[in-house]
Amino acid sequence: MNSFGLYPASKPRAVTHIAWQDCLIQTIRGFESPFLPIGMRRSYGDSCLNNDGILLDMTGMDKLIAFDRHTGTILCEAGITFHELLTIIVPEGYFLPVTPGTQYITVGGAIANDIHGKNHHKAGTFGNHVNRIGLIRSDQDEILICSEFENSELFLATIGGLGLTGIIVWAEFSLTRIPSPMIESKTEQYHGYDEYLEIAKREEAVCDYTVSWFDCFSGDARELRGLYTSGNFVEGNGLSTSKSSIVIPFQAPEILLNRYSISLFNELYFRKQFKKMKQSTAHYTPFFYPLDAIGDWNKLYGKSGFLQYQCVIPLDSAREIISEMLGLMNKKKMGSFLVVLKSFGDIQSKGLLSFPMPGMTIAMDFPMRGRETLQLLDQFDEILQEVGGRVYPAKDARMSPQHFKEWYPAFEKIEKLKDPMIESTFWKRMMS
Repeated sequence: MNSFGLYPASKPRAVTHIAWQDCLIQTIRGFESPFLPIGMRRSYGDSCLNNDGILLDMTGMDKLIAFDRHTGTILCEAGITFHELLTIIVPEGYFLPVTPGTQYITVGGAIANDIHGKNHHKAGTFGNHVNRIGLIRSDQDEILICSEFENSELFLATIGGLGLTGIIVWAEFSLTRIPSPMIESKTEQYHGYDEYLEIAKREEAVCDYTVSWFDCFSGDARELRGLYTSGNFVEGNGLSTSKSSIVIPFQAPEILLNRYSISLFNELYFRKQFKKMKQSTAHYTPFFYPLDAIGDWNKLYGKSGFLQYQCVIPLDSAREIISEMLGLMNKKKMGSFLVVLKSFGDIQSKGLLSFPMPGMTIAMDFPMRGRETLQLLDQFDEILQEVGGRVYPAKDARMSPQHFKEWYPAFEKIEKLKDPMIESTFWKRMMS
């Protein structure tokens, strides 16, 4: 079982599926080797892997326990997916407080990775909306209730704690009220980082959801060209289009993934919009989850898979660092199909290992080409280190232990609070 990025390869000793809470403690008591609770395995790196250990599949624990339709508070088991929740809450006039670019993740995974989304500037991370967590540890005989008022240290360590502090059995969190499933969105072309900043300042003031894409072959920050998308929920009626319309049946030949094909894709993607600005009103699904319409899209990167590099850069350094990164990519003749650029707000995350901080986040996908790819990303790390940036652990498969410990000094607290029987490939790599 590999991560979604298909790199690195993984060979767990066993995979155990859990469907009932009652048998959970008894099951883990029988384990003689370290285990790791997992959900849909949509993490790109090795935080959801446990080589030579046991994977505890929690997706069978997917029950809705309680839903207060007056307060918008929901209580559910950790294995339920965002997709399953949306089918329940949207007809009742609610939406998830924070969602990433896929609805096929579990609530437990959302908490463990403290996910962020298009509304970070308004809502912060998912963990900011979690009220309580039910946690089972291998050294406890009962469920621990964790919140900011009870077992608070463990609560803050579990949010963004990469599943290492215990098994999240259930969670209670607050939803967002929406007038309908419809999103009124606007997509605007920009040329240059300065124009991006102008648009971002204007749209973030009036829109709950914002994100942008740019062409990684368009030049440095001054020449950057891209598409900035913003939107809000509005009154309206619309049918869901959440089902995959295309499924990738096999892994693509890696010879097709080269500088020329990636450059052509970037050119076509930018020119898909003929006007400076395009406005539309549509169902939320294509706005939030465009890639969910392509089943198994990770196979497009071939057998070797891909590495996603997501980092956050302090605002005062972003222009220079983006130019430097693009220059290195051009020098090495490497590129990314989709480069996402988004401003993080200043809402502080609760989690000890939470990734977001005020600044500019950039996410890039690179076909795995062995040493050449790893060297490029190592160079990115060194650049980030100099300006106080950092990389997202949930999407990493290769950062050095030294950088991780410098970027996330709270790792020492996590190590002390970590469940003694829970282990992951990522954590073993970081603590080596």
